[in-house]
Amino acid sequence: MAFDTETPTLQELLRLQDELSAALQRRFGQTLAVCVTDVVGSVEYFRRFGDVAGRALQQRHFDLVQEAIGAHGGRLVDTAGDGAFFVFRDAPSAAEALCAIQRGASVQNLARPREHHLTLRGGLHWGFVLTDGESVAGDSVNLCARVAASGKEQGLAEAELRLTRAAYLELPPSFRVRCRALPAVQLKGVEPALTLVGLEWEDEASFPTSVRCEETGRVWTLPRRDLLGFGRIAEHEGVKANDVVLEAADPQATAMISRWQFELRRGPAGFTLRALSDARTEVNGVAVAKGSEVPLPVGARVVVARTLTLVFLAPRDGVAGTRLPLGG
Repeated sequence: MAFDTETPTLQELLRLQDELSAALQRRFGQTLAVCVTDVVGSVEYFRRFGDVAGRALQQRHFDLVQEAIGAHGGRLVDTAGDGAFFVFRDAPSAAEALCAIQRGASVQNLARPREHHLTLRGGLHWGFVLTDGESVAGDSVNLCARVAASGKEQGLAEAELRLTRAAYLELPPSFRVRCRALPAVQLKGVEPALTLVGLEWEDEASFPTSVRCEETGRVWTLPRRDLLGFGRIAEHEGVKANDVVLEAADPQATAMISRWQFELRRGPAGFTLRALSDARTEVNGVAVAKGSEVPLPVGARVVVARTLTLVFLAPRDGVAGTRLPLGG
């Protein structure tokens, strides 16, 4: 298109803008699976343990990302702070990689104290981007970052994978059956509110997702963490003490429960329960000695200090989220 470069008209500039946009999309446009992961609670971790420990936590994250990318054919685009941005040519490979990253973090956490666990959020979107083979840009990148961070904005501090509907529709049935609809979220700069999808990276049939107290009727949704504490107190010296705070209707009965009663540890095949107190803990009618561990299957009944009975429920018995149809 020819025009006077000294005094182009508004119409000429608008036409040029359209032509440049079309040329950019023809030459650099691709549809890719865009992934973002970041570390949950990294700011607080740096504050408590210092820069060296914080940087080591970030490096554990990046190493897991690089390993998963190498195994599933992706490409790391950038890291910034505690976040990683990477892409794949297809959504199933991206979903496999994200699941592998979460499983890898879980395995590492089994060998570390709770306060040094690596907890990750991940987001996946299937969309159009501009890329020259190195940098990747476009609205799809911004959307994926907001999807990954949406759990933080909702106050969730647990490991999770969130997908857009576009990414979900690119997955085969073997992945779709592991997805659940999440409550609609309002993302910054995105209208209207989006219904996102949660992807399970483990065999959900092996892991209880909620627990009900038979005496009080209370139900807790179990956070997605690798170590879950159960006991009488919520905090100790300003730090969270238990994920599930146990309380009976009678204060005297509550006093029989230990401050730290037991913990659940997430393993490849399911939870194990480790008794932390001399106060009696029974699993399916069998007492567990302090310091001992036993498997905790879905449906297990745990009696705490002869006071409360906890029933660990399967997803179909009361997990948040709705199963999505295979057809989308």
